[in-house]
Amino acid sequence: MKRTRVTTLIVLAVVGAAIGSLVELALVANGRPIVNLPITLAIALAVIGGIVVTMAVPIRRMTRATTAPRVDPFYATRILMLAKACALTGSLVAGVGIGVLAYLLTRSVIGVGSVTQAIAAILGAGVLLAGGLIAEHMCRVPPGDDENDPGKEPVKA
Repeated sequence: MKRTRVTTLIVLAVVGAAIGSLVELALVANGRPIVNLPITLAIALAVIGGIVVTMAVPIRRMTRATTAPRVDPFYATRILMLAKACALTGSLVAGVGIGVLAYLLTRSVIGVGSVTQAIAAILGAGVLLAGGLIAEHMCRVPPGDDENDPGKEPVKA
């Protein structure tokens, strides 16, 4: 599996920002209240980012140690997919938070509570994004492991 690309994360953040600001604009145009991103969203995103990194630590230990037991490939694959999903989701949610914040800052009357909540959501999504990228890096196999495996036959070119 390839690592998550920075361009993918940037594109998701830009799409999220566009969605966030357009949804706010559409809600106001229809006379409805704007969406306030709750503080609990930021807390939940940050906690999930920490949990993903914690789940990747055993894989990191197993791949780096010489006497450690073999890595369960199914567990490692699940954690890697979860880490990638967290990185992509964190980028998208951070973009939505940026879009909401941009909308709020372009209004003549600014609700301080709404701005604080949007900033908290951006920070929580940033922690989720960073946790996903760190966990993805921790699940990487060292480059020389495939060549030293005695049970594997060499690939003929």
